[in-house]
Amino acid sequence: MATHKTYSISDLRDRPDFADDVADRIWNAWWRQDGHERAFVRGLVDENFASTGLPQAFVAHDGDTFLGTAHLIDNDLESRPQYSPWVAAVWVDETARRSGIGAALVQAGADAAFGQGFDTAYLCARPAVSAFYERLSWQRIEEDVEGLNVFSMKRGA
Repeated sequence: MATHKTYSISDLRDRPDFADDVADRIWNAWWRQDGHERAFVRGLVDENFASTGLPQAFVAHDGDTFLGTAHLIDNDLESRPQYSPWVAAVWVDETARRSGIGAALVQAGADAAFGQGFDTAYLCARPAVSAFYERLSWQRIEEDVEGLNVFSMKRGA
């Protein structure tokens, strides 16, 4: 497995050349099996270019090589409208995993939330990957919400 020792985290608005990669990864990971069209997901990604707050997308890259993505969005679980904003759609390409990129992307999302004045950021994850977020100091606040665990991080934690 290749590891990437050098990478950068950029706001997608600064690297629009990665928008297709972001849409492709998100579509394949979470939306394709539900019958959504890839163009629908690309439209969601494109909302970042008109935003000065939420949504905000981040990309991890080694030069012009896409490595991963994470997003800061208003809500990731319709059943939990009281929680906002959410770090969501965290994806790292398989060849770049286990090199700190996922942790850096999640932190970029949380930092963006705090930078926008929010005191708490949220995320949800399948139980199988929940330990990853707990290692990053996210606190589990709910279990089995639509099959997912819900986590929060407070500013300064």
